[in-house]
Amino acid sequence: MSPLRRSLLGLYQGATASLRMRAVRRLAKLGRAPVCVLFYHRVADTNPNDWTLSHQAFRRQIDWLSRRFDVVSLQEAQRRLGAGASRRPAVAITFDDGYGENCDYAIPLLLRRGLPFTYFVSTQIIRDQTAFPHDLAAGVRLRPNSLTELRAMAAAGVEIGAHTRTHPDLGRSTDADWLREEIVGSIEDITTWTGKRPRSFAFPFGQVENLTPEAMQIARDAGVRVVCSAYGAYNQPERVSKERGPFHLRRIHADPEWVRFTNWMTIDPRKLLAADPIDDDAYLSGLSSGPVAADDAPLLLPAEAVDG
Repeated sequence: MSPLRRSLLGLYQGATASLRMRAVRRLAKLGRAPVCVLFYHRVADTNPNDWTLSHQAFRRQIDWLSRRFDVVSLQEAQRRLGAGASRRPAVAITFDDGYGENCDYAIPLLLRRGLPFTYFVSTQIIRDQTAFPHDLAAGVRLRPNSLTELRAMAAAGVEIGAHTRTHPDLGRSTDADWLREEIVGSIEDITTWTGKRPRSFAFPFGQVENLTPEAMQIARDAGVRVVCSAYGAYNQPERVSKERGPFHLRRIHADPEWVRFTNWMTIDPRKLLAADPIDDDAYLSGLSSGPVAADDAPLLLPAEAVDG
C-alpha cells in the first residue's frame, strides 16, 4: 500500500469515525450489529508475503480485537445472526490452509487467552507434507501442519474445519464426483484423524467466482452446518437466508496493513451499505434445506427467546 493511499484511507476513517460508532450503536440496539468473520493464513516472522502476518502484527490485531469485540466461535456467530440477537460487536477468528508456523506463536497465543477460533485445513497437503500450489508458484516452500499438530489442536478444543483436499478452485467445475472427492474427502480425513466430524467448510480462495451452489449442496449433504467465503463482506442479520438461516458466512481478510484492517473492523459505511454479490435465498434456491441438526436448532429463534 502506497504512503499516499495509506494516508488517504486514514483520513477517511477518521472523518467517518463518529458516523461509524453511531451506526453500530443503533444497529446493536435493534439486534442487528454486523458480525465480522476474519480469516488468517500464516503467522510467521520469515518469508513475508501478502498472506503472512508477523508475530508482532498478529498480537497487535488480537489485542485490539479483544478490547473492542466479543470474540466468538462460528457457531455463536451463527446463533446471533439467526436469532436477530446481535447486540454487541462480535468477531469470529479463522485460519485457512494449515501452515506449520502457526503452531509456533499464533495458536499458543489464542489458546492461552481462551479465544475460540476455527482452523481450516487442506488435508492432502497435510497428509503428503507438500507445499501449497500457490506457494510453489511464488517460488517458496512453506511447511504445512503435521498430523501431530492437528491432533494436538483438536485435543485442545480447537475446531478443525475442512478446506478441501488439494486446495483447488471449486468454481471451475460442477462435476459432482470431483466436488465430493475434494469436499467430502477432506471431511472424512479430518474425522479419521481427530475423531471429530467437521461442522464447517471454507472455500479455497473464497471469491464469488470460486463458489457454486453445487459445492454448497455437497457440503451440506455431508453434514456441514456453515460454509465460509472470503470475498470481504459483513454478516448482517437482515441478510440471513429466511429458509436456511446463516449457513453461509462471509469473511474479511485480516490485512497486514493496519489502516486497512481497522477500516474494515470499525464497519466502513461504504462496505456496510454495498450490495452483497450473493443473495443467499436466490443463490441457494435450488438447494434442499436438509434436516436441522440439534446443535443448530436455536439459530432461528426470535431474539426475545434468546435474550430473555
